[in-house]
Amino acid sequence: MSDSSGNQRRFRTFNVLDDFNREALGIDIAVSLPAGRITRYLDKLAEYHGYPVITPKDLMKH
Repeated sequence: MSDSSGNQRRFRTFNVLDDFNREALGIDIAVSLPAGRITRYLDKLAEYHGYPVITPKDLMKH
């Protein structure tokens, strides 16, 4: 997602949501969000919240 501030400076947000609980697990805000930053952020969230036990792909098998 991207937007701009009052001084017209563009920024991006990376939102991580738990669809089951409808909970925002984290939001990373920066001018640039390269892949390395995203993977580090996901690793940090996994350390805090733990890795998912079941994924949406697993749900499709049932």
